[in-house]
Amino acid sequence: MAQNSWPSPAHNSRAVTDLEYEKIASRFSDNGVYGTPTDDAVVTAGTGLSVSVRPEVHASVRGHAWSSGTSSVTLSITANSSGSTRVDRVVLRLDRSDWTVRAVVKQGTPGAGVPTLTQQTGDTGVYEILLANVTVLNGASSVTVTRGERYVGTRIRPCTSTSLTDPNPEFGELRWETDTKRLRLYDGTSLVNVYDYSGQIEVTSTLSGWSVVVTPILERRNGVVCLRVGHFSRAGGNLAGPSDSRLPLLVPAAYRHPDRNVYATAYITGARIGRVTIYPANHTRAGQAWLTQKPDMTNADDLLPGDVSWVVD
Repeated sequence: MAQNSWPSPAHNSRAVTDLEYEKIASRFSDNGVYGTPTDDAVVTAGTGLSVSVRPEVHASVRGHAWSSGTSSVTLSITANSSGSTRVDRVVLRLDRSDWTVRAVVKQGTPGAGVPTLTQQTGDTGVYEILLANVTVLNGASSVTVTRGERYVGTRIRPCTSTSLTDPNPEFGELRWETDTKRLRLYDGTSLVNVYDYSGQIEVTSTLSGWSVVVTPILERRNGVVCLRVGHFSRAGGNLAGPSDSRLPLLVPAAYRHPDRNVYATAYITGARIGRVTIYPANHTRAGQAWLTQKPDMTNADDLLPGDVSWVVD
């Protein structure tokens, strides 16, 4: 078959079919709703066994525009008497039999989790994108809606860290989490951090045995935590070498190493050396810093640990 292109005077007098339009328009825009996660939910629970699609919503599916219209759209939910919870999905569906996009309910199977989206990219069939999940308990007279709409971005998809997991992420897709300020990339297997920055976080945890001379400060950037451990002075009397001592520092849960201790070398008054151990998230001392492996210390001795870093993503 010879090469072809459209629209063109040489191709069907510039007339373009629905299928030809989809082939050129499907990547003009991301599939999704126009807006941001700060907008009201597109789908909410309606009266009884129904959901409501709010008015004045616009979206794109494979380059085909959709509008919810000027008034709310009510979609019925089938009753559930199976004995198990059922999860339905509200989707926008492009149906190539008539080239329309409509918000419809995709019914799930009781006890089987959410139904899989159908995303056919050939010349026929349907293509669906998610608007919401609808939980229907056995014998329920009402439903619970969990929002899951995707938003069209400028080739970077805006979302939140608590949005429903995208059931069909695109390889190489970038997402900007508006609540955490993280840029994340889908690498074909999982989401990985490209950029994040926590700002400077003071992690002092007051303890009677130590005074804080220099405040411990933590920063996380691009999945790496950097900790300035600080400068402490012994304020609780003499401390025997074999006795470990907790330091006035606590790493917040989001910044702890998941399963490994982090160690820092510490200089002690009198040109002596000690070791600081920072415990991981899976330890009974999670996030705590302890002075371990040290000489005897007297009251007012200074402790100057070195800075440390570790990976959390």
